[in-house]
Amino acid sequence: MTITQPAGLAPAERAVRLLGADLTETALRRHLEGLSGVDAVGLEQRAAGLATRSIKTSSKAWALDTIIRTCDLTTLEGADTPGKVRSLVAKAVTPDASDPTTPSVAAVCVYGDMVPYAVEALGSRHGDPEKGLVSVAAVATAFPSGRASLAVKLADTRDAVAAGADEIDMVIDRGAFLSGNYGLVFDQIVAVKEACRRADGSYAHLKVILETGELQTYDNVRRASWLSILAGADFIKTSTGKVSPAATLPVTLLMLEVIRDWHRLTGEKVGMKPAGGIRASKDAVRYLVTVAETVGEEWLTPHLWRFGASSLVNDVLLQRQKMRTGHYSGPDYVTVD
Repeated sequence: MTITQPAGLAPAERAVRLLGADLTETALRRHLEGLSGVDAVGLEQRAAGLATRSIKTSSKAWALDTIIRTCDLTTLEGADTPGKVRSLVAKAVTPDASDPTTPSVAAVCVYGDMVPYAVEALGSRHGDPEKGLVSVAAVATAFPSGRASLAVKLADTRDAVAAGADEIDMVIDRGAFLSGNYGLVFDQIVAVKEACRRADGSYAHLKVILETGELQTYDNVRRASWLSILAGADFIKTSTGKVSPAATLPVTLLMLEVIRDWHRLTGEKVGMKPAGGIRASKDAVRYLVTVAETVGEEWLTPHLWRFGASSLVNDVLLQRQKMRTGHYSGPDYVTVD
């Protein structure tokens, strides 16, 4: 009788440290299926409680600027053009031309073939958002469906990085995950992470999109979050923005709790990006409160927190103007995304 050995997984430093050098599908499954179940009622009650928290008026200006500073302005349409990307970049650098105190956003997020136009338009303003510059993020791996061969996904990623993308937003294979094929999902994230490697040995930051609206249960969201972190994600991200529901406060809280637990276990910080459906400043403030209460205010920087919500910036600009002048402008005060 032939005994089939458990399939080995692609090496990933985090997973090896946690699960041991004999990294197998069996070991990964044992860890993911051994996670405690999510108390859905408790999670939603915690999220509802955080949503009722308010911030002092004196902190509102800081909160509005933090929202802008951690936003990824995005255009991900089949009709995107170089001109549209240049307009997006102009808004990213100078969100409010009438108020020079308005911070720049963290990044512009585009399809891979639009990366060169974004890089060119940014010019000297292209760089680390922690230094007041603007990064270029590219969606890859057959976004938004993820339905392509691994070779296509890796080529997609390498092309974007070679063109100057600082960040890659990949999608996991939800079909494989929901079928219980955790090893395949893990291996693909590891491979995409390696495809983010530049010629000089540095890496573009990798955001792993779970598409939580398709994962069906909170338990699956928790497992997918752990899997993505173990495989090397720099950020975990809720959604593509193409599926409903997109970001929700309970799901974001759950993912932040995984990030908190990982930090407590290892001392490593992983970033978080809720994307899709966050349009009003008051809603975004609830997310900031949730971050501060769950992982700490130190996460409220572009290296560890992002909003994927382009229309949100317009509402924040209106709120900033109201604070500055005492009244709202008409609808033509902000650009239409």
